[in-house]
Amino acid sequence: MNPFKLIRRMYDWVLSWADSPYGGVALFLVAFVESSFFPIPPDVLLMALALGARTKAFRYAAICSAGSVLGGLLGYGIGSMAFDTIGQPIIEFYGAADKYDQIGALYQEHGFWIVFMAGFTPIPYKVITIAAGVFEIALVPFTIASLVGRSARFFLVSGLIYAFGQPVKAFIDKWFNLLTIVFTVLLIGGFVLLKTVLGH
Repeated sequence: MNPFKLIRRMYDWVLSWADSPYGGVALFLVAFVESSFFPIPPDVLLMALALGARTKAFRYAAICSAGSVLGGLLGYGIGSMAFDTIGQPIIEFYGAADKYDQIGALYQEHGFWIVFMAGFTPIPYKVITIAAGVFEIALVPFTIASLVGRSARFFLVSGLIYAFGQPVKAFIDKWFNLLTIVFTVLLIGGFVLLKTVLGH
């Protein structure tokens, strides 16, 4: 089967859960598996569920964040304990096998920020979580970075849906990558500014 058709079918299957009474459970599970191997981001289901029940938008963001962070821990475990059998094929599927030395060097210098940025931006989070296990990044900072980054991403999406409803969905679909990059830069800039102020 054509891989693009397969991914499209997965996308449609994920989206179909928005009309199910088990949408919240499906959201948690999609967020969980996407953090370690599944190719479809949970944002598509999160947006559909939030549009269907805007008063629950932030509840869905919390569910999505929890599933994603726990899934990130699974990815970490795969990298730490089963890289050769499970992790490496996943990394190769996403075309990141030749970037491992770079990722390792970045982890050594910017551990927290690499995880945070991958958690929030379109960088494949699963590649970072598996690599974190391989390079034995400290688990507590890894978990905190995942929680901050993933929550920021999903609560931003839900907040926009809550505030603007259907009109913003098309905007998010079109400009999602740019929005996440801009928000990440602003958020990191805020942390740096706060650190500078507190340092004085």
